Amino acid sequence: YGLYAAFMGPFTYVLLGSCKDITIGPTAILALMTQTFVTRHGPDFAVLLAFLSGFIVFLLGLFRMGFLVDFISMPVTVGFTSAAAITIASSQLKGLFGFGGSSNDFLGACVNLFKHLHETRLWDSVLGMSTIVVLLLTKNLKDVYKGRNMSELSAWQRVLSQTLWMICVARNAIVVVLGVLAAYILDSRGYTPFKLTGNITEGLPPFALPPFSTSFNGTDYTFIDMVQEMGTSVAVVPLISILETKGKAVDATQEMIALGVSNILGSFVRSMPVTGSFTRTAVNNASGVCTQLGGAFTGIRLVE
Repeated sequence: YGLYAAFMGPFTYVLLGSCKDITIGPTAILALMTQTFVTRHGPDFAVLLAFLSGFIVFLLGLFRMGFLVDFISMPVTVGFTSAAAITIASSQLKGLFGFGGSSNDFLGACVNLFKHLHETRLWDSVLGMSTIVVLLLTKNLKDVYKGRNMSELSAWQRVLSQTLWMICVARNAIVVVLGVLAAYILDSRGYTPFKLTGNITEGLPPFALPPFSTSFNGTDYTFIDMVQEMGTSVAVVPLISILETKGKAVDATQEMIALGVSNILGSFVRSMPVTGSFTRTAVNNASGVCTQLGGAFTGIRLVE
């Protein structure tokens, strides 16, 4: 559902968005919130949550409530960003060490860590730690020639500067590709030192109405049942979506409309809730994107 969520948002934002840098798609914090419902009630809850949260944000934009964003103070935004970073990092501990268990908050992740620490898988840990080291070492490569006038550099220095900048910006993708290659080569030779994701269904999802009722593990849920199970998340998810785009929007009201429509249309292709991504937006900005059309290229690559 993350892949399904990643291609509809960019296309929608090209038509309705007002900020050239923002990339609409799934984010870690929304994925963590959505995971709670998917684990207990099945994936249909994620799709309906995308539809409902999108509908709420769209209505806020339709009634020109964008001015409310101005009342979100900088301490709130900074606090949200910091809390999101801590929550996301703690949620990855079990994957980093290769053990099981589940947790939806920081304390739960810490408890889960100590409870399952004896189940740590050596090679998963080695791969995870190596990835962290590579990311940290390549983080500042783009600053090697910072402050130097490009006209003062020789031809090979300019090429080296651009190469280092490319490696720095694409470092996340590079470590993923290297990890995939390592896992594939070892698996093809009969070795499985790492826990793998497994098979992913090919093809695009059918364009259909989001599920307003569902059945999971022998339990039937009507639309009212699903909304009751979601509880305050129906209101919290739209708030988080707005917070994650705070500070980047040129027109807050238009951004609400774009974000709302992205979620509504996304729910028709089995998408989870989406919003503006901190990291992908930063990459867009660093890459010198000039218009919202950059999102279309992202969407096309994902469809391919």
